[in-house]
Amino acid sequence: MTDTVSGYVDHIIFRNEENGYTVFVLNEEGTEITCVGAFQYIGQGETIEAQGHYTEHAVYGQQFHIESFQTKIPEDTAAMERYLGSGAIKGVGAALAARIVKHFGEDTIRVVEEEPERLAEVKGISERKAQEIAVQMEEKADMRKAMIFLQKYGISLNLGAKIYQQYGQKLYQTLRENPYQMAEDIPGVGFKAADEIAEKIGIRKDSAYRIKSGLLYTLLLATGQGHVYLPRQELYRQTAALLQVDEEALEKHLMDLAIERKAVLKEMAAGTAVYGSQLYYLELNAARMLTELNVQISQDRKRICRRIQAMEKETGIRLDERQREAVRQAALHGLFVLTGGPGTGKTTTINAMIRYFESEDLCIQLAAPTGRAANRMTEATGWEAQTIHRLLELSGDLEESSAGVRFERNEQNPLEADVVIIDEMSMVDIYLVHALLSALRVGARLILVGDVDQLPSVGPGNVLRDIIASGAFPVVELTHIFRQAGASDIVVNAHKINRGEQVELGNKSRDFFFLERQEAILVLRVVIALIQEKLPKYIQADPMEIQVLTPMRKGALGVEQLNPFLQKYLNPADPSKKEKEYGNTLFRQGDKVMQVKNNYQLEWEIRGKYGIAAEKGAGVYNGDIGRVREINEFAGFMTVEFDQGKFVDYTFKQLDELELAYAVTIHKSQGSEYPAVVIPLLTGPQMLMNRNLLYTAVTRARKCVTLVGSAQTVRQMIENKREAGRYSALDIRIQELGESFS
Repeated sequence: MTDTVSGYVDHIIFRNEENGYTVFVLNEEGTEITCVGAFQYIGQGETIEAQGHYTEHAVYGQQFHIESFQTKIPEDTAAMERYLGSGAIKGVGAALAARIVKHFGEDTIRVVEEEPERLAEVKGISERKAQEIAVQMEEKADMRKAMIFLQKYGISLNLGAKIYQQYGQKLYQTLRENPYQMAEDIPGVGFKAADEIAEKIGIRKDSAYRIKSGLLYTLLLATGQGHVYLPRQELYRQTAALLQVDEEALEKHLMDLAIERKAVLKEMAAGTAVYGSQLYYLELNAARMLTELNVQISQDRKRICRRIQAMEKETGIRLDERQREAVRQAALHGLFVLTGGPGTGKTTTINAMIRYFESEDLCIQLAAPTGRAANRMTEATGWEAQTIHRLLELSGDLEESSAGVRFERNEQNPLEADVVIIDEMSMVDIYLVHALLSALRVGARLILVGDVDQLPSVGPGNVLRDIIASGAFPVVELTHIFRQAGASDIVVNAHKINRGEQVELGNKSRDFFFLERQEAILVLRVVIALIQEKLPKYIQADPMEIQVLTPMRKGALGVEQLNPFLQKYLNPADPSKKEKEYGNTLFRQGDKVMQVKNNYQLEWEIRGKYGIAAEKGAGVYNGDIGRVREINEFAGFMTVEFDQGKFVDYTFKQLDELELAYAVTIHKSQGSEYPAVVIPLLTGPQMLMNRNLLYTAVTRARKCVTLVGSAQTVRQMIENKREAGRYSALDIRIQELGESFS
């Protein structure tokens, strides 16, 4: 049921200037009503009639949520005086408002709107001030008219405010001619929202604007699946299905997009590739910068070998011949790639490189794509490592996509390092590698380290694989499993899985186990028993340190089902534990949670004695896992403790940056390492349930891996080397620019 309230805005309690979210008190014939909603243009003293519904807030009591409203002209002189004196008109206070109303009486509003020059009749108002008041009144009237116009098409107040801010009086022409322009101009307005508005306005389904916007939207969706481009016929197929038009109708409009430089068509051996223009130039420029880095350093090879031998003797680091070759190649080239699976000595090799370059008095900087990966790199090398975003000095908030992020380190302000070493390179997408390459100064060396068989980046591109596949750069692959690592069945089985060999599921291992269960409920019971009882004793770890990794978000064994189930058993409800419901998630004191996007402005502190901050900083990263320590309903925040004792206070509005983390997807676990992992496996899409995914999951564990579910599914995943292919051509762009490395 929709309710209606009417009255005047007594006072505004809170307003978010960015999205228009406002809390204010409405006076309805002497009764005060707390109202909430999104509106940029409502002001204190205005008379309104609003439609919405009442809700009960746990802290603030009854509130009226406004869904739509209309501003009403003040009906008497008291209302007019209240409106003009409310501060709604800049430069008009209560005393001046009283004089205006006294002078013009009930004709006040008409005079202000139609004959503003007459305001100069009032003592204290000059002709110039009268015009300024008139302009303000006109702007407010324009905004009201615009909002009424937009509401006719079902456009929310929040979105309406964004549209008005973007276009002003041009919004009428924009919406009637090309509402799809909003998808390009206004953050948060996608193709589907624009398409719904266009349908209500009456835009034809075969409109040129609609088809061109649909083509660009299909390319945008493709980036979310990891593609940098789409083959022309694949683009046509997907766009035709989206728009419900014939594929033949798309050719002309794609050519128009190419002429407008919004799309790039590139002829390749397999046919025509269609890029969004930004991604094409990112890929092309990344290839150019990589090629420019690929210089041979003029040094005596014998001298390098002697320095490596001396470094080994001084530090006690012992290298095999492949590792020595890696250090030599890193010393001799501007760009070098080191790859290899678990237990093959990548960390030892990185340490040797650091010591070598240190002996050459070169400035070295280390980085990785995620906070957890950077922390691991720091622990393994003893050198401070940062996220790549932090290294490049991110400016402003990081959006969901890496596109559009601004970095302080760039071509004009390059990094001061002589050598930059990047770990977990398989996680780096085309946006981030372009930003990194742009920030390297002339003469700097870049060393890329990663496991090419891990899952690819979440963002578009297949950067590490393409760099290696280009054949243009020196690459050393470490394959020898060292004796200590070879004693671990985790390492041995990870390599078997990667080679497509079946692993022993007989439970004779000390660190790799399989428990057969064929029903989801039985799998869940085993997972709980393992985490609560078996594994903590076996590996000497807290249950919260044991991580459940699952292939997918949805389904009986997906993240969305697993987390509430695991929360119920691992952190059950208790009167002593405070709770906060946010969206579909119930957070409880003691919960294990994960930060789900990079937030470089979020402040943290390490607390010393009596809870006093001993150290402060900023930055919480996508994939960081912590524990909920406090929920404060009165103050409206939740405190989470992350690794290294970093405490972060989240306002309740920031809780969309967190989710329960008893279970996380295997993709989300990239760059992380846990004492033990439990992997439930029953069924799933064939394209997802593959060798690559299982290999990544197994390599996340330090001490123990336990697979629970179907042995047949495990065997099928090992046999299934099909991956969701990615359309990327960084390797081809590199080959076009230079000769292969030999």
